[in-house]
Amino acid sequence: MITKIYRVKGTFVMGEEKSIFVKEYKATSEANVEEKIYERFGSKHGLNRSQISIDEITEIAPEEVTDPIVKEIL
Repeated sequence: MITKIYRVKGTFVMGEEKSIFVKEYKATSEANVEEKIYERFGSKHGLNRSQISIDEITEIAPEEVTDPIVKEIL
């Protein structure tokens, strides 16, 4: 399978506050990226899927990556 790099933008609710997030992931499809977001935010912050809103998933070129961890695995 060919992996691509995706940038995900969205919001999540922590208590009464809504926070914006931008994450970059290397995955085989947009569906895999969406699952990663739900898994990681659920695990790290104890959030339910209903508390996470994914607004945009876009494929990006390797030159556009800003996340140092993703850059390292390229």
